[in-house]
Amino acid sequence: MLKGDKVLLRAVRPDDLERYVEFLNDVETQVLAGGALPRPLSLPQVQAHYQESLKQEHDVWFAIDAGQRFIGQCTLQRFDPAGQTCQLGISIGDKDYWGRGYGRDAVEQLLKYAFRLRNMRRVWLGTSETNERAQRCYRACGFIEEGRLRQHRWTDNRYEDEVLMGVLRTEWEARQQPEAEPPTP
Repeated sequence: MLKGDKVLLRAVRPDDLERYVEFLNDVETQVLAGGALPRPLSLPQVQAHYQESLKQEHDVWFAIDAGQRFIGQCTLQRFDPAGQTCQLGISIGDKDYWGRGYGRDAVEQLLKYAFRLRNMRRVWLGTSETNERAQRCYRACGFIEEGRLRQHRWTDNRYEDEVLMGVLRTEWEARQQPEAEPPTP
């Protein structure tokens, strides 16, 4: 478990899945999350995915808890052992927690895990050009825009760019250093 100021990242449990299905079937949430096209999913389909994830040794899938309430999920995946890189993904499915710092706290905990415990050199992600809230969160956590895949996503009846962002361990470590206080006269 990873504990932040606002969230606890823990293993996804079977009792999370019913609520997770609600998040996965919310079109607005899925459009913002990117990835696969939104489609209706049943509880048995999500349970099957969960069972498969338990066999997976490489990807890391966390539930995001806020005050013992399951509000979303986050992952580290696509690990490249030679390059020491991985992809970060996050989705806050409970809209009551949008724009209130819960996603940022989760991302900060994931970065700490990736760099300190998994020895990653770089963490990257992709997000929609229109998901400005996510981009602000990622920038606040130290990510910088590294490029764009032009007209890469089909969303809401139009093509959008996918914004690629990344953060290096050296950049992340520099942000962890407390700022020096000015000398007192």
